[in-house]
Amino acid sequence: MSWFKRTQKGIQTTTENKKDVPKGLWYKSPTSKIVDAEQLEKNFYVSPEDGYHVRIGSPEYFKILFDNNEFKELDKNLSSKDPLNFEDTTKYVNRLKAAQEKTGLTDAVRTAVGKSKGKDLVIACMDFKFIGGSMGSVVGEKIARAANYSLKYNIPLLIISKSGGARMMEAALSLMQMAKTSVKLAQLADANIPYISLCTDPTTGGTTASFAMLGDINISEPGALIGFAGPRVVKDTTGQDLPKDFQTAEFLKEHGFLDFITKRSELKNKINLYLDLILNQPVRP
Repeated sequence: MSWFKRTQKGIQTTTENKKDVPKGLWYKSPTSKIVDAEQLEKNFYVSPEDGYHVRIGSPEYFKILFDNNEFKELDKNLSSKDPLNFEDTTKYVNRLKAAQEKTGLTDAVRTAVGKSKGKDLVIACMDFKFIGGSMGSVVGEKIARAANYSLKYNIPLLIISKSGGARMMEAALSLMQMAKTSVKLAQLADANIPYISLCTDPTTGGTTASFAMLGDINISEPGALIGFAGPRVVKDTTGQDLPKDFQTAEFLKEHGFLDFITKRSELKNKINLYLDLILNQPVRP
């Protein structure tokens, strides 16, 4: 009967002396693959076992694309106001302040200029963690100013889209940014300055309906969700059954909406290859 009796407790540590595992040491992909956080960063935030591209923001993309992570940020302190005096359960100005404090960002896009493989490149990168990457007046203004910078100095432009769509708290003012950014990109085209659009997960709403699909070359990361409205809304509007995975990058490439799907580890080389091809320049090693 001694077999069924414990001679010593299995856990000797008292409750007050127990230590929790620090958060962020491991990442679990949607297919339940466990990845060490340090290994994930070294692998461009892509799960090595299943190729899942983890959502990242402007700090990570700038580090991947700019040489030695060196760049000059443009219009860094531009932030939104509340011109419509939007009433919500949490007033818009309070939500903006909370998002800024939580993320360290002033709004849902950062713009910067630097060297990529030795040549100048302007990048506008959206951050989904700032109110869902929603497109408001500041997002449109910063993208427009980034395009102006490209025009002034004859530098190619890359926009990295990651957005839930227009920012409802700014109503028509946010919708105006679709036309505003489209006009600026048309000016780039008239000046023969390349613009590459990179769609990442997710790229939806007014962002998809404007600058995200207006690139000289439209590219995406594998498995990205790209669309205008949700599947239910599209089905109710068209009255038709939808194909499986019709809003994935792979489906859109198959049907001509995207030119290429590029793995994040190849992103810097591929973007510079596309720019060299557009400009008819020798391919950089």
